[in-house]
Amino acid sequence: MTGFAQLFNDTRLALASEGAQTIARFNVTSRERDGLHREVKIRNFAVGVDEPPSLGGTDQAPNPVEYALAALATCQEITYRLHADALGIPLHDVSVTLEGELDLRGFFGAAQNVRPGFLRVSGSVSFDSPASKEDLARLKAVVDAHCPVLDLFNNATPVEIRIAD
Repeated sequence: MTGFAQLFNDTRLALASEGAQTIARFNVTSRERDGLHREVKIRNFAVGVDEPPSLGGTDQAPNPVEYALAALATCQEITYRLHADALGIPLHDVSVTLEGELDLRGFFGAAQNVRPGFLRVSGSVSFDSPASKEDLARLKAVVDAHCPVLDLFNNATPVEIRIAD
């Protein structure tokens, strides 16, 4: 059993046990650097966020929706890696390419009934694997059912953002 398969199976067994701590909390804090350029603290990391000049930024970092696509692509890749190993499907590498379309009228409030979020996201997954097409299709179905960021894109998540005291 590979290292990832062992980790996956051990974690799965631990989470299935009675009284297991099953909730993980993740935190970020964002602050202004200059104008629309932001710095986001994530654990021990600092990540820049900005907008391109056409949207008022200085182009010093990717923008939030680009990070959303990056989060989806990398979450898919990580989920493929872990589940492939757990299922015994050989996978040397996996790569996800995505494209999202926004109608900027929603963000700028320039039109009624236009969402500010992605209208659609499309892309492809590429495998470096000797596995059969059937095994890769089975793996894709498992990944699509268990990828946390894909779930965020596909389902409404309750969000409450309050004004700090």
